[in-house]
This record gives sequence, C-alpha cells and structure tokens, in this order.
Amino acid sequence: MLKTNRRIIFSAFVSPSLESNQQLNQKQFTHNQVDFLEPLRQRLDSVEIKNRKLAKFIAKLIPAQCPFERDLTLFGRKIAHIPPMCKLNPLYDQLVGLRFRALCYLVDKCGEDIQSFC
Repeated sequence: MLKTNRRIIFSAFVSPSLESNQQLNQKQFTHNQVDFLEPLRQRLDSVEIKNRKLAKFIAKLIPAQCPFERDLTLFGRKIAHIPPMCKLNPLYDQLVGLRFRALCYLVDKCGEDIQSFC
C-alpha cells in the first residue's frame, strides 16, 4: 500500500462548502489587473460615423488585411513565413469594428460601392 501525506478528494464526494473554500483560495491568488487601454477602447467603440469624409478616411486608414504578413522567398523558394501580427495589437477588435462601421455607413447612408476599400 502506498502511503502519502496528500489529501485525495473525489469530486463525487466533495461537499459544497469545500468547493467554495477552494474557489475563494483561487480568487485570492488572482491578481487584479488594471487595464490602461480601457478608456481608449471605449472611446473607439463610441465613435459614431456621421459624414462621408470621415468614413472614407477611416476606411483608407485602417487596412483590410494585415500588411505585415509575408512569405520570404530566396531563389524562388519559400524559406520563411511571417505570420499576421495585427492580432497582437491590443486595440485590434476596436479598430476592425470602427472600420466596419465606416464601411457600413458608406454603403447604407451614402450608397457608395466599397470594393475599392477591400
């Protein structure tokens, strides 16, 4: 027989009070993180597109695809691939959403063809 000092808890026999104590212990070890970019995220999410010039500017400014993704070739052979790094941007979702709202404004309100922006 193997002797050990560790307590073995079977989930079928765990009492609810023991589970809540374990959850409290886990919460004590989690760090409260301050998100310094949250005000900027909220500001980008709250931008309303109200004129054609602004919508076109945003659609041109924010690229449709990541401009950093590349295949490195040497003598006609692919030697490396640089993956898209745009998703590493902490404001990626807000910028893509802003571009989408600008394109929707151009189509819905202005009746423009947006194929030149894609």
